Amino acid sequence: MDVGVTVEQASSWRQSEAFRAAKELAYGSTAGILSKIFEHPFDLTKVRLQSQVLDATARFSGPIDCLTKTWKYEGFRGLYRGLPAPIVGAMAENASLFLSYDKFKSLIRHVTHQPPDAQLQLYQLGIAAAGAGAVTSFLLTPIELVKCKMQVQMLVDPAHRVGPLPGPIAVFTSVLRTTGIKGLWLGHTGTFIRETGGTAAWFGTKEYIASLLLARRVRKDPATSKELRPWESAVSGACAGAAFNFVLFPADTVKSAMQTEEELRVGRQVPPGQPPPPRATFLGTFKAMYRAQGLRGLYAGCGITVARSIPSSAIIFLTYDGLKKYFG
Repeated sequence: MDVGVTVEQASSWRQSEAFRAAKELAYGSTAGILSKIFEHPFDLTKVRLQSQVLDATARFSGPIDCLTKTWKYEGFRGLYRGLPAPIVGAMAENASLFLSYDKFKSLIRHVTHQPPDAQLQLYQLGIAAAGAGAVTSFLLTPIELVKCKMQVQMLVDPAHRVGPLPGPIAVFTSVLRTTGIKGLWLGHTGTFIRETGGTAAWFGTKEYIASLLLARRVRKDPATSKELRPWESAVSGACAGAAFNFVLFPADTVKSAMQTEEELRVGRQVPPGQPPPPRATFLGTFKAMYRAQGLRGLYAGCGITVARSIPSSAIIFLTYDGLKKYFG
């Protein structure tokens, strides 16, 4: 009898865990989609500014010039060029981040012998967030590779274009055909560094600011609800967005340059009979970009990225916390 109860309880626990994971995936995906629709034109601007650092002549003088020229020559469609890939990426990224973050927190509680709902310390939350970012980087790199290649398509010298501009599936299959499975993870070092450190800063900042806002409200009214209010989720999320993008931005710049090297520097023809140059490495690209424009080049596009990440991250946490509050 006791064994039957134990089996039933175990089955119920597995079902509840699966349901909880499904909810985390759904909430994270929804938040990611809404934020990505808002921020895509600014992300496109960031990638285009990052990708021109190694060019002899810059196409754009800054973010406003890039947005203006994109609108002038490519229209509304140009501002959202490559959107399908980041929509998929946003769903995968946010779903993976929130689910992995939840799982790593549970693991830390288990290892440190804490109750299932115990509030972790800030450094433990940072460790859980870094783990979530590391896991997510493996899912995100191929998606970002396709996105970045599509976002610079219109910058390619017309003399080197062949036929109409390819869509995301065509870009994906082209990479797979020419470089194999391994080629889909070009620039992964940059993504890994950005996601691991950036996610620790993202969740850590959100949790810290949210705790300050909640503590301030409790001091004024001890009987107040301990749940975050919408504006508190938005404010803490906005601060988190700025922290995520500024902390390790150079890693993202190097990643974007590596992923668009083939498209934007096709003029570097290999002499007949000579072997092709070795594929760029993260460290080699970092050094080349630093020699070309110094710290300024490594932070190309940082201003507009941080500016758009503030409302974008506010949207993410406002959506995620709101869904979790109303649907459990």
